[in-house]
Amino acid sequence: MFDLVLKNLKLLDYPAEVYLAIEDGKIAKISKSAIEGEKEIDLKGQIVLPGLIDPHVHFRDPGLTYKEDFRTGSMAAANGGFTFVMDMPNTVPKTNTYDAFKEKQKIAESKSVVNFGLHAGYSTPDEMERILELNPMSFKVFMDLENDEDLDKIFHDISNLSNKTIVTTHCEKRDIVLESTKNLEEETDAIAYSYGRPAESEDESVAQAIELSKKYGVDLHICHLSTKNAMNLAIANNVSFEFTPHHLLYDNTAFNEFGTLIKTNPPLRERGKNITINDLNENSIIGTDHAPHSLEEKSKGVWDSSPGIPSLETVLSLLLTEVNRSNLDLKLIPKIFSENAAKRFNLNNKGFVKEGFDADLVVVDLKQEGTFDIEKFYTKAEYSPFDGLPYKGKATMTIVNGEVVMEDNELIL
Repeated sequence: MFDLVLKNLKLLDYPAEVYLAIEDGKIAKISKSAIEGEKEIDLKGQIVLPGLIDPHVHFRDPGLTYKEDFRTGSMAAANGGFTFVMDMPNTVPKTNTYDAFKEKQKIAESKSVVNFGLHAGYSTPDEMERILELNPMSFKVFMDLENDEDLDKIFHDISNLSNKTIVTTHCEKRDIVLESTKNLEEETDAIAYSYGRPAESEDESVAQAIELSKKYGVDLHICHLSTKNAMNLAIANNVSFEFTPHHLLYDNTAFNEFGTLIKTNPPLRERGKNITINDLNENSIIGTDHAPHSLEEKSKGVWDSSPGIPSLETVLSLLLTEVNRSNLDLKLIPKIFSENAAKRFNLNNKGFVKEGFDADLVVVDLKQEGTFDIEKFYTKAEYSPFDGLPYKGKATMTIVNGEVVMEDNELIL
């Protein structure tokens, strides 16, 4: 008898409802015939998808836990249907030494309710070599914080490490941002922020990252890509990248409605230069860039407010709503949220609903309707540009390593 059996569920590749058995945290059997388990859950025709994988979150732990921590961040992830997250290194201290990386691993292991990986920050060659022992998801390079000479050295140093690793990049050109921001420093309307970090800064930075990756033979992945030109350049050079929900669904006119609550880096783009929901295809990857701040930090004016948007608890419903509006093919959902990220970041046995794979699953009710309510979220963030928006389609259950951790918005811990 199996540990857990899910009954009467739909899989996108099966014509009829099936049973799914879980044993020792793995998908043991998928069958059209009835299966018995020690525990059985009747899903009554709901859809089961591979657990969502987010390659880009900021859980702020350690050092900034008043914004978020690994407990609340992972609870938000589970509530949104995510079973695996990858945390970024810009914490306090930065996750760019062996000791800091090891300490963050311990923190995450003690707090997280979902599976996780950690991105590392760049450092000295010796320190990065030591970090490799801990299996980082990538080395993250914030190109907007470095000059051209330093960027060349960073790519050079990473290319000489003993094991080839992915380099993830935040692509904005530092000198363009500094000059544009200086020219607009007297502006007080929130939309000015999008011109202070213009689309051209991202386009040039993506081109530079691609050039450096070719020069040094580095495996490049671009974070939160937001412009049409940068996307086309990445595609032409066979470089992977990820989209955020806010860049897909909003252009910079949203500043006029949401003010600095929708401020993020890179900022929302001008219509015509921005990527949209129509740019999603079977090769796309969704990375939320979940980046909470305190409400006070988000309310300090156009230039001083902190950039970042929490998205883990809204993104799946946002894109399922687009499915229900016939703007997106349902069959893209497991690809852009799970399969492609699992392949890109070498997550063995994850990203697919197949026998032998990890039992990391999300159950979806495509017909469930509601309105986003920040008061019901698990993130510490008290703001969201999606708060109050209606949706149709929702995660109703999240299963991590064969264990139910969320059901109907309630965390089971």
